[in-house]
Amino acid sequence: MFDKVLMCTDDHADGPSGACKQQKERNGRKSRSNKRGNDNEIVDLQSLLISCAKSVASGDYGAAVEQLKKVRQYSSPVGDANQRVAHAFADGLEARIAGTGAQLYPSSSYHNKIPISEMQKSHLSSSLPFMRILIFFANKMIYKVASRGASLHVIDYGILHGIQWPTLIRDLSQRPGGPPRLRITGIELPQPGFRPSQMIVNTGYRLTKYCERFGVPFEYNPITAKRWEAIKIDDLKLTRGEVVAVNCNARLKSLLDETVCGANNPKDGVLNFIQEVNPHIFVHSVLSASHNSPFFLNRFREALFFYSALFDMFEAIFSNNDSQRLNFEQAFMGSSIANIVACEGKERLERPETYKQWQSRTMRAGFKPVPK
Repeated sequence: MFDKVLMCTDDHADGPSGACKQQKERNGRKSRSNKRGNDNEIVDLQSLLISCAKSVASGDYGAAVEQLKKVRQYSSPVGDANQRVAHAFADGLEARIAGTGAQLYPSSSYHNKIPISEMQKSHLSSSLPFMRILIFFANKMIYKVASRGASLHVIDYGILHGIQWPTLIRDLSQRPGGPPRLRITGIELPQPGFRPSQMIVNTGYRLTKYCERFGVPFEYNPITAKRWEAIKIDDLKLTRGEVVAVNCNARLKSLLDETVCGANNPKDGVLNFIQEVNPHIFVHSVLSASHNSPFFLNRFREALFFYSALFDMFEAIFSNNDSQRLNFEQAFMGSSIANIVACEGKERLERPETYKQWQSRTMRAGFKPVPK
């Protein structure tokens, strides 16, 4: 089953994207922002949420609670896209009013709350069109530099389940002259529980099997670190003569920036460290978004528009009653929304930036764009 997801290509009509396209044709429907309530009352959930956020920002919690009750009346975690996103933002507003944002975010995170199988995670990730494009482009750039040497070392910030790498392993096995020796350093956050490194270790086992299948010499170096900016050069086990590629898929957005930590912040610290590694290529895929304002109301409004579009996209891709999609929305997207809305300072870990901001930050670290 992993092959059907992880080894899929654009010409596989029976892959996840093909199945999702069929689901869209059968079940897709456009959600509406306005909801009709009792006595034919028209309720605009987006406007109501923004009004509630304004009341919270001004300290008028009495009005905010009443507005929140109305949002609750017309929103639902299992309704259409507009109802589901309204429900998620209502949870965040409720936590902010109650002052429980710091407790809500970790307790609602995916690893602690909703058990989704490895297959489901991979299916959801690979079915999203932007994820498929991201993986295709990143692997193409890494494969291009891999032609320069007999050994390729990929350093992956936020490797998770390694869904990006089976297709690269397959392509490397077909390289003229034979595959290079592949080493992957997988960097990930520690997971809750007694085995904080178990997920990343399992990723290594899975990738090892793919390398054995395709005849690619392989070595895996797992690194579990809570503070990615504290990783040292020695931890990477760099070898003279190897081609080094650093990859990061939208994971640096969770690092604190200069608004909290000043000039020596984790976000710039990791970029400066990657520059110190001096890789042949750094492929940094970013989540281009504007909801990182230190001002609550601006951040709330931008986040609402951003996640409304995401929920609409999910509704178009997956069937209306897809339990995997519902779990993903509640666990991953719901917890991110709660963090954006209910948390401030160091407790707010969702800190995306626009691609122009990321470009400026990356250039300051000493990187240059790859020539076209």
